[in-house]
Amino acid sequence: MHSSPPVASDNARQPASLARSVSNTLKGSAGNLVEWYDVYVYSVFASYFESKFFRPEDKNATLFIWAIFAVTFLMRPIGAWYFGRFADRFGRRLALTVSITLMAACSFAIAITPSVDTIGAAAPAILVLARLVQGFATGGEYGTSATYMSEAAIRGHRGFLSSFHYVTLIGGHVLAQALLLLMLQTLDTQQIADWGWRVGFGIGGLAAIVVWWLRRTMDESLPSEDIERAREGGARASGSLRELFVHQWRPLLLCFLITAGGTVAFYTYSINGPKIIQGMFAGGDTMTGTRINLAALVLLMLLQPLGGWLSDRIGRKTLLVFFGTGGVLYTWALILWLPQQTDWVTAFAILALGFVILTGYTSINAVVKAELFPTHIRALGVGLGYALANSLFGGTAPLLYQASLGSGHVAGFAAYVTAVIAVSLFVYVFFLTNKGENWLDDEAGLRSKVDRGNPAP
Repeated sequence: MHSSPPVASDNARQPASLARSVSNTLKGSAGNLVEWYDVYVYSVFASYFESKFFRPEDKNATLFIWAIFAVTFLMRPIGAWYFGRFADRFGRRLALTVSITLMAACSFAIAITPSVDTIGAAAPAILVLARLVQGFATGGEYGTSATYMSEAAIRGHRGFLSSFHYVTLIGGHVLAQALLLLMLQTLDTQQIADWGWRVGFGIGGLAAIVVWWLRRTMDESLPSEDIERAREGGARASGSLRELFVHQWRPLLLCFLITAGGTVAFYTYSINGPKIIQGMFAGGDTMTGTRINLAALVLLMLLQPLGGWLSDRIGRKTLLVFFGTGGVLYTWALILWLPQQTDWVTAFAILALGFVILTGYTSINAVVKAELFPTHIRALGVGLGYALANSLFGGTAPLLYQASLGSGHVAGFAAYVTAVIAVSLFVYVFFLTNKGENWLDDEAGLRSKVDRGNPAP
């Protein structure tokens, strides 16, 4: 891919040691864990708080709940632009600290919002507003945390260490599912619907306060001279949309296409899959469905470091091609066969195999995208490329699946997901290399190459 000469002056600061790199990775990933817990606590408890925001007689209540889930994704590109620009100019650490603050405030707001019976239409309005702000914060979180964790990781271990970006992303879903399981064991369904779901959102807000402190103590991965230059107004191309769309449009397009198939698969497999299982056992064995989902999500979480470790040895492209091929061949089975199962062993096996395939994308997607961009535009490029694809294909997947159930066109939804994955597979095969030059490993070398008028990745 061609790139223009970067404006940022020196390499992003390398970690002093593997121990320091691990420390920064843990601090960065802790915030990611809490932010994504706040995202997923909504989907996990949606069926319980639905009646608090929409009246039970409203036949479209469930569709509205998932429409709110989908519409928050529209804010992610805006958040990616704002926080990406902010992080490329003033540092990754400060941007991440601000994003976690917004997430905490909105979680608390949802937790204390009175029901529709008390304040009428103001209840769903507050829910929509809070979720839009959370979508804004999440848009900034992904690109900035992916950039930070990739930069903070030491060379030769980047795939493994950056895989914790998705360990914690999935871990947020695991924590939300685990909390629901705990509540199901100690409370009845009515108690969860009355106030238990509020506890879930409140916990997310409290945890974010702890993470806010942790993020203030982690190292900054953006060189201090770049931050100083931005404060003095001398780094206009850093985090600039003009720089991104005029000079870095090729890696931006590549980032978008890499993400498209991965994000539609992620939300189809990890949101729709568990919802299918939850529905299978909704007739009286809710605990079984929750246990299956929790076990499968734990498996997906534990697979991430393995995928990252493999990518450090066999290359990123190999894993992405594995995911793309598996997704094209297996999506039909997961969507159409899983609802037909009646025993938990088969249901778990179908979902677990889908998660193994998904790991080929999730475990390395952060570092793959970070490697595409030079330092001065990395957070914005990664964040915006991801957010645009995520908003179009990822966040809409649960809503489209719900709509396909109502219209009887589930097979059409399966075809749609398969087609999007196939487009990304084409990109993986023909536009990526396994172990070529990249901006993270050789910033100075590629800058020199671009200065001489030669193409860069």
